[in-house]
Amino acid sequence: MYRGNAVGVVVPAYDEARFVGGVIDTLPAFVDRAYVVDDRSTDGTWAVIRRHAASANEREAAPVVAAADGGASLDRRVVPIRHAVNRGRGAAVKTGYERALADGMDIVVVMDGDGQMDPDIMPAIIDPVVDGDADYAVGDRLAARDTRRGMPPWRLFGNLLLSGLTRIASGYWHIRDPQNGYTAVSADALSELEFDRLYDQYGFLNDLLVHLNVAGKRVATVPMRARYGDEESGIRYSTFVPGLSFLLLRDFLWRLRVRYLDGGVHPVAVLYALGVVGVLAGVLRLVGGVASKDRDGAGRATLAGVIGGVASLGGAMFLDSRANEPLRIAAAPSASFERDEPSDSQSSRVGGDDGSDQRGDSETDGVADREVIGG
Repeated sequence: MYRGNAVGVVVPAYDEARFVGGVIDTLPAFVDRAYVVDDRSTDGTWAVIRRHAASANEREAAPVVAAADGGASLDRRVVPIRHAVNRGRGAAVKTGYERALADGMDIVVVMDGDGQMDPDIMPAIIDPVVDGDADYAVGDRLAARDTRRGMPPWRLFGNLLLSGLTRIASGYWHIRDPQNGYTAVSADALSELEFDRLYDQYGFLNDLLVHLNVAGKRVATVPMRARYGDEESGIRYSTFVPGLSFLLLRDFLWRLRVRYLDGGVHPVAVLYALGVVGVLAGVLRLVGGVASKDRDGAGRATLAGVIGGVASLGGAMFLDSRANEPLRIAAAPSASFERDEPSDSQSSRVGGDDGSDQRGDSETDGVADREVIGG
């Protein structure tokens, strides 16, 4: 329990045999239940999860009782879950969310299985939700320049690009680090979401923000430091950025319709439409002027169209930001952030595994495991 709230932690993992054991072993004492979801890894992740889950449950001295559906008993602190097929990071998080809601958790935290998320700062992530200030909290590694030191340059560039796109799509204009998976959410907010509509892949975090905005949920950002080592990211930005950009465009249009058009025409929607039309018209005039060799006329028409379009887009963004101001929460930073501590390295993490544990799936190590069939 944390300040009277039952805390569940979802740990999605895919090919994280080296690190997921350390994540399980270093869960804070106040965590009531952890749902470690193996998204059908191809290495020894599942065996490592079962082994460390068994050790954690033995340390808690909880009675071993098999649930009727073959799953882990609610007496267990660590619940190992495995997807029957690989379904994506978002699907793994949704599986954990569903189990946490079913078990009556009040606050649900997400920590990836790669060991990048410092368990010691979990109270700072949870506090805005526990205090009732926010419905959802997300760590912010980009809160200050020095917090970016541990982030690889290419990953930093991708985060900055996707941050801008996510702000426009979601309406949360204060979000700087939407790709940060270290989050906390209230059970009340989760219960209002339609999980079937949420994206199953790596774009889940961005998609979730859009759905939270449509639901009118308050989102807090918690300054924290980047924590990278020698792990490899599962994200391939060359394909991830274009795919997520299309997802965000779809989400943006959906949010505009629900927030600003279902109840009648709203200035935000009008200005966005005028802005897009203005910019496109300017470009078309430029193309037409070049083709007709009337470059002077095309240049003036283009300049007027682009200026008008950009002004309209700027006005739309300003009004959208003002409309969403009540949903913006600035949370207190983590203690390590305030102490100006350097980012952690992989070598400082504890409880890791070398991935050599390749025991067959039929072994249970004394843990009743559950397979979730993909839909």
